[in-house]
Amino acid sequence: MVTGIRRILETALYCENLERTAHFYVQLLETQSMLASERLVALDEGGGTVLLLFQKGQSTVPLHTEGGLVPAHDGSGPTHFAFAIDAAAVSAWESRLEALGVVIESRVTWERGGRSLYFRDPDGRSVELATPGTWPTY
Repeated sequence: MVTGIRRILETALYCENLERTAHFYVQLLETQSMLASERLVALDEGGGTVLLLFQKGQSTVPLHTEGGLVPAHDGSGPTHFAFAIDAAAVSAWESRLEALGVVIESRVTWERGGRSLYFRDPDGRSVELATPGTWPTY
């Protein structure tokens, strides 16, 4: 029998301007890159998760590495993803976003008591900061 999935390990975002978008997330999340090249910036987001930022168009061909072949991939369009935050951290995140000049697009209080803040990154993606109580599993 196959064992259960533990979590999503990587989230990949495709960026019009990799340097600009990487700078945005490094500042927003107060993190450092684990890997940086013209093709990719990888950010450690804690809890064993990685945010992969790709320069749009740079991952459309397979990547040959010493360990094997990484298949081609790419994406486009207005996408969405969420970061999990503690409920007690909502006010601090609101202040942080304001200090960085990031406009909060929407605030939602969910029926289970969770709260979400929505804003856009430099590539127009809908980014959510979500507290416990957003989903039955979170």
